[in-house]
Amino acid sequence: MDLKWFEDLSALARTGSLSRAAALRHVTHPAFGRRLRALEAWAGVGLIDRSSKPVRLTAAGQRLLAQGEESLRGLMDLREDLRSADTERHRVLTLATGRTLARTWMADWLLAIGRLAQPALVRVRTGALADTLNWLEQGEADMLVVYHHPSIAERPQGRGFMQKTLQHDRLVPLARRQLHAPARSARAAALPMPYLAYAPSLALSGLVRDHLQQQPAPVRLNKVLECDSADALLEYAIKGLGVCWLPWSLASQACQQGQLAPCWDRAMEIPFEVRLVRLRRRLSETAEVVWAGTPGV
Repeated sequence: MDLKWFEDLSALARTGSLSRAAALRHVTHPAFGRRLRALEAWAGVGLIDRSSKPVRLTAAGQRLLAQGEESLRGLMDLREDLRSADTERHRVLTLATGRTLARTWMADWLLAIGRLAQPALVRVRTGALADTLNWLEQGEADMLVVYHHPSIAERPQGRGFMQKTLQHDRLVPLARRQLHAPARSARAAALPMPYLAYAPSLALSGLVRDHLQQQPAPVRLNKVLECDSADALLEYAIKGLGVCWLPWSLASQACQQGQLAPCWDRAMEIPFEVRLVRLRRRLSETAEVVWAGTPGV
């Protein structure tokens, strides 16, 4: 059964003429007649009194037309709702990242996104690297903002991903100045330094671990605390609990205010990148605009 048959029946009811209704429906008179007979065959009863002048619908035809028009209005309303919902869905941008990046680099980027694409809604989901990567692969996030370094074992790799570098950053060993004297002599005197570590679930944990293992002269550190939040570790370092390798983008203000200072020379710093990652497939129009308009470095 073709929905346009109901529209044919409605045109006939309005005009009372097969020829005028056919013209209204932009089909030939014979073709219009065939469509009406097909509707009657589907209904199993006569719908049109062709002997009357003007042509009228039978009682069954009037009943079918009334119900059909109501159904058509409902379907048209549903179609508009579906199209509107789909349009809104394509204007929603979902970004996945870690908590520290959500606070630092992404805060400024969100302003740029509003100027680029004006999405209806931006969703920011934070989690461990494994979780955010899974969201991207499962289509639950449009793009991913992550730390990148060869020491990070679980990272987006392969031809299925597209990546661009957004920022160069570095992990800097920072502590309150009261801890600096033993820190500067730690290598020579093998004095343990209270160490604030990242939880293993964080990508930054592997960077610091591998960097320390590669040092020609071991740095004696006494791990006194482990935490899965770089923001919290920043506060602990400011309180004087120990030394922590913190992203410069996160801790630079504390250093400018004299709350923290680097413990060792630049050789103890760990450079890394912040990258924007997407799958190599077509994204929504909003996501494509944001990707194209976000410059790499």
